[in-house]
Amino acid sequence: MADNADIATEIMERRQSAALASRPALQDMATSPECEDCGWEIPAARRRAAPWANTCIECQGMRERRGRHVR
Repeated sequence: MADNADIATEIMERRQSAALASRPALQDMATSPECEDCGWEIPAARRRAAPWANTCIECQGMRERRGRHVR
């Protein structure tokens, strides 16, 4: 019979496995290496840090200042 600690450990392991399994999918989210706002190339460092990013740092900053956080 499993106690609460065993059940909690099993739940945490399942969640961790699911999170790790979904990670490679993030790399496929960005469709283009170019910023969708200005058309310039998104720097490789940003694409590695945020593979889902569709905008360069400057354009993302402008979006956030204008309140357009929508992806």
